[in-house]
Amino acid sequence: MSELILIRHGQATPFEADTDRLSPLGEQQARTVGAALHAAGVRPTHVLHGPLVRQRRSAQLAHQDGWPEPTLDARLAEFDGDGLVGHLAPLLAGRDPAFAALADELAAETGGPERNRAFQKYLEALAAAWQAGTLTDSQVEPWSEFRARVRAALADVLRLGGGSTVLAFTSGGVIGLTVALALDAPDASALALNWRVKNASVTRLTFGGGRVSLDSFNETHHLPPDLISWR
Repeated sequence: MSELILIRHGQATPFEADTDRLSPLGEQQARTVGAALHAAGVRPTHVLHGPLVRQRRSAQLAHQDGWPEPTLDARLAEFDGDGLVGHLAPLLAGRDPAFAALADELAAETGGPERNRAFQKYLEALAAAWQAGTLTDSQVEPWSEFRARVRAALADVLRLGGGSTVLAFTSGGVIGLTVALALDAPDASALALNWRVKNASVTRLTFGGGRVSLDSFNETHHLPPDLISWR
């Protein structure tokens, strides 16, 4: 049997002008998860990362002596969150008063836990409309295309030889969708799982003989309490 270990990138900077970089906490999280996996005896045969800076940098900081060099797989990119907010949110606000009210609530928050809570409600409503296919824009990757590329990336991993250990540094949406695909769960489950994935968490799947099984989801025991974060 073989193992696929999905690792969410360290904390990024979602409320800053440049959303695609690791915060200082995110860098510390990435180093910690790499050291913890190595200490636990994980010796990967393949290390993959998506194209986003926060994904690539997490793989670099987590890298340990004896591990293969990280390899880019563009299919591990997160769904286009900036596109959802920048292109789709105005469309939804213009036709859905309830969502417009969520947008106003978010705009009124200046920081702290209340801003995070407002942003979460806003993002969940926006992503649900995007996933349903009722909210589209030519500049934003549709849910169907996101699902297809993640499924293709997973299929290629499942074709690897027996005894493989694959580390994949990616994002919450990819992890949630991969788990949903492995469980043959409805698409809505992918987003529900995504919202729970913590930074630098570990999700493990075993595969072989054409089968894939979920062993664990969203592990954070390798992180001390002061290094645990969702966003």
